[in-house]
Amino acid sequence: MTRFTLSVLLLVLCFVSGVAQAQVATPKYSNEFLNIGVGARALGMGNVQVAVADDATAGFWNPAGLLQLRNKYNIALMHSELFAGIAKNDFGSFAMPIDSSSALAVSVIRLGVDDIVDTRRLQNEYGYIQYDSIRFFSVADYAMLLSYARKSNLIQGLTLGVNAKIIYRNVGEFANAWGFGFDAGAQLRRGTWQFGVMAKDVTTTFTAWTHNVEALEATYQQTGNDLPESTAELTLPRLVLGVAKNFTFSDKFTGLLATDIDFTFDGKRNVLLKSDFASVDPHVGMELAYANTVFVRGGINNYQQFRNFNGSMSSKVQPNFGVGFENNGLNIDLALSRVSGNDGNTANANGLYSIIISLGYSFN
Repeated sequence: MTRFTLSVLLLVLCFVSGVAQAQVATPKYSNEFLNIGVGARALGMGNVQVAVADDATAGFWNPAGLLQLRNKYNIALMHSELFAGIAKNDFGSFAMPIDSSSALAVSVIRLGVDDIVDTRRLQNEYGYIQYDSIRFFSVADYAMLLSYARKSNLIQGLTLGVNAKIIYRNVGEFANAWGFGFDAGAQLRRGTWQFGVMAKDVTTTFTAWTHNVEALEATYQQTGNDLPESTAELTLPRLVLGVAKNFTFSDKFTGLLATDIDFTFDGKRNVLLKSDFASVDPHVGMELAYANTVFVRGGINNYQQFRNFNGSMSSKVQPNFGVGFENNGLNIDLALSRVSGNDGNTANANGLYSIIISLGYSFN
């Protein structure tokens, strides 16, 4: 038995031991920050990437796509601001082929809200306001993905990939969590058709929370609530199926039409098709290219139903738009995503838009 195998076994035993001592829950939206998406190309297409991911972001969308890297060294960076800049989503990745049959990538994700005001000490023991006692803290979620991909020796055009991910979540000085899990994916290319499958959290993902009781005790006593105990979340598997078709209109104009279908098994969600066993959330994206240099993208996702003030039901989808430029290994992509549509309230008719900027660079 190798040292690597022993290390993995010890890690698993430590987490299992911690889970056994804590309350275990399977919340519907556990580690949901990993489903927001990365890369302006993907977000501009409505998060449709499982069958088409072919750059350094493939470590996130489908590690099997790492076999499509066109250069030896590949870097991807993204910055996104959600809800008028309140939350910031950042991503970085490095990917490279090992040989003609395998590739690897390392990716890091951070979603955080910074500079949250802590006013618990604003009033001193004499009842006076002390503004210099105000503190600030951040709430942030982190993930590191280690990705590996390999070509199949049995089926031509088939590539396989796997992710090992480490999760760290932090709520200032009050609580933090560590977790780990695995993803597995595959891509198959047949002429102008591309197929993909991605099993996220395929073994379920464990996230163990610990709380700073000393920091929380005074606040919870004032509100009459019970102090939180150590808990462990289990993120249930999510299956994503993807298919895409490439079109050639002329020597310089090409197109791509793709769709992904998400299957979740953690309870009934507010999506297009839902049941107690599984919920089905389809999304569609397209990309038009000129000379493989200039790109225009669009997509629709996040179908939801909501109740109006008069009691009637309405539905909405999230539109996404994007443009991109590629030359000599440099990719510059911009996406605009409407994260809040018209909900029947005139004041919110314009919605909120998220701006996503990403850069990619690959070289030999």
